[in-house]
Amino acid sequence: MQKLRKAVFPVAGFGTRFLPATKAMPKELLPIVDKPLIQYAAEEAIAAGIDTLIFVTGRNKRAIEDHFDNNRELEIILRAKGKDDQAEMVKNILPEGVECIFMRQPEQLGLGHAVLCAERAVGNDPFAVLLADDFLLYEGNGPTADLVRSFEASSKTQLSIMEIDGPDISKYGVVLPGSEPGAVAGLVEKPDVDKAPSNFASIGRYVLTPDIFDILRNQPVGTGGEFQLADAINTQAANNAVEAVILNGRRFDCGSVQGYLDAIIHVAGKIQH
Repeated sequence: MQKLRKAVFPVAGFGTRFLPATKAMPKELLPIVDKPLIQYAAEEAIAAGIDTLIFVTGRNKRAIEDHFDNNRELEIILRAKGKDDQAEMVKNILPEGVECIFMRQPEQLGLGHAVLCAERAVGNDPFAVLLADDFLLYEGNGPTADLVRSFEASSKTQLSIMEIDGPDISKYGVVLPGSEPGAVAGLVEKPDVDKAPSNFASIGRYVLTPDIFDILRNQPVGTGGEFQLADAINTQAANNAVEAVILNGRRFDCGSVQGYLDAIIHVAGKIQH
């Protein structure tokens, strides 16, 4: 079994819901108390055994690259002031042996297109995809590690899913369950609530097999005039090549202002206690 070592982070979005804060700062660097969203996602990937982090960026996203780079000047200043703990934290944003690769998505044409932009860095390897907007709290090594374990058992594409009841289900890719436990027969992007095939929604954690690239390259645009990753996964599911793992943790939708505030309040409350 080929070890899964690569993860893709699509981070090219404009973050329009958070303007003007995101006019010059990437939304992925918005902090949950004292740590940015993208670092939480990177740490989750690393905990799953991943050592190559591939960021698909866009214009005005250079700050993400700077965040994961060394800052010797800051480190020296902190040490000179006796703040060695903070200097070590700055120095060790990523563990030794973890590599960052930055790719450009020249035009925002959907999540599927963002994933396709990472093809040259991914190559013919299986890989994880993590959306930093989906802020997850968990015990153990986390949801990405759960997906990796399931992939290593079956070699199939893996989706992290959770139950969503009521009209909000229409905001997600929704799973059509297969006949076997964990099997996925289809994935429908943002169906009308009365046409949703289940109440299981796909959230922003995936493990994908590299054949997804050929599918994405050849599929038409989907919902919203964008190339949807869900449509490509639906094609895989028709070939009995997709499984789902129920999210073991708590999710906050930090793509919305309310979800972001809820995450901060929750994390701050845990720190206070």
